[in-house]
Amino acid sequence: MSTRDDSPTGGLRRLDGGVRLFDAVFTVAALVLVGTIDSDGTPNLAPKHMAMPVGWSDRYCFACTPRHGTHANAERSGVFTVSYPTPDQAVLVGQAAAERSPDGARRELAALQTIPASEVDGVLVAGAHAALECRLDRIVEDIDDASLLIGRIVAAYASPLALRAHDRDDADVVHGHPLLAYVTPGRLSRIDRTTAFPYPARFSV
Repeated sequence: MSTRDDSPTGGLRRLDGGVRLFDAVFTVAALVLVGTIDSDGTPNLAPKHMAMPVGWSDRYCFACTPRHGTHANAERSGVFTVSYPTPDQAVLVGQAAAERSPDGARRELAALQTIPASEVDGVLVAGAHAALECRLDRIVEDIDDASLLIGRIVAAYASPLALRAHDRDDADVVHGHPLLAYVTPGRLSRIDRTTAFPYPARFSV
């Protein structure tokens, strides 16, 4: 059966009327918890899905509105942490997005067990798939209502079960230690089955 589409757009439909693509279709992103310290010294953990490595060296970035405490904390302290939660921690990650109570507290965060960071002032999520400690490198501002905060990674951690190894097939690693993905908008997925990317012959990353 042929899947060829001879229409001018190749089967795609242009979205008009101000419809935002990422609200109209599902896409996949990592889901992380960015950790900062509030001005009163309290740890702050906020879920982010617009977050990823930058380049191939030691930079990591996340998008955040300047109206959020995470942005203000990172800008003030010059540091932040990143924790990649596991699927079993998904409910707790969702609770971390709860608004503050009238007294300013975020009691939902108490359910997330944390450990102190070693190189920066902050915390990491205990039992996470992987984690990073970063020093703020720069802020790219005025991206509509958002900024891009870019940090230099100064320490990195991983669950032993998540580490790739020469004597383990990559598919088995993922199957034995599943990943948590954010399916924009508003859904989560547990990834435990993967296949190798079909690189062309003699391709070098």
